[in-house]
Amino acid sequence: MGVEEKNRQPAPARQDVTDEAIFKVAKEIVVKFIEVGRLTPSSFEETFDRVYKAIRRTVRSQ
Repeated sequence: MGVEEKNRQPAPARQDVTDEAIFKVAKEIVVKFIEVGRLTPSSFEETFDRVYKAIRRTVRSQ
């Protein structure tokens, strides 16, 4: 057994991310956009939808 084989750690167990967790992260990001003035109420719905979908694609693509 080589050094690389001895130092290899098992892959972490995959944990599913709930829709609620994705929603909470998207909400926090959008709230931050509002706080820093990068988002207006008129574009909230479109921006939230895009952020939510981007996060969902990222966490579910594993």
